[in-house]
Amino acid sequence: MATAQEINAIFREKGFTLGSVESFTGGKFASEIVSIPGASHFYKGGFITYTNEEKNRLLGISWDDIDKYGVISQEMAGLMASHARALLNVDYCVSFTGNAGPDVMEGKKAGEIYIGISYQDKCQVFAYQFAGSREEVQKQALETSFSLLLQIIF
Repeated sequence: MATAQEINAIFREKGFTLGSVESFTGGKFASEIVSIPGASHFYKGGFITYTNEEKNRLLGISWDDIDKYGVISQEMAGLMASHARALLNVDYCVSFTGNAGPDVMEGKKAGEIYIGISYQDKCQVFAYQFAGSREEVQKQALETSFSLLLQIIF
């Protein structure tokens, strides 16, 4: 499993920039990235769009898309990553949306999450069903996102 330290080293070495947009992780990705000295060389910032209103207001995702896809969806993860990448003007942007639990939300079970990565003219979205507490689901999502970033870069 990749770590925030590995992301730091690779992004600095390659000269890439990174941003993030988080929902159920509530800023934990950004916190992990900036906990490592030197993150200011590549991490430009991020958004925490925990509510639908902020997905619309801050990211510019239309209410039609929010209503059509719901926020716990592959489509929403892609929209979040793409919109935030453009707003932050970064090479790579990671998005997190899903249900960390414990209750069902939008008909989706706890642990159903989506991670989007927007880069170049592409956006890839990955779906997972994690188990455990809210904190465990969030931790699994972060660890997975670090590995996904490295897979996409290489």
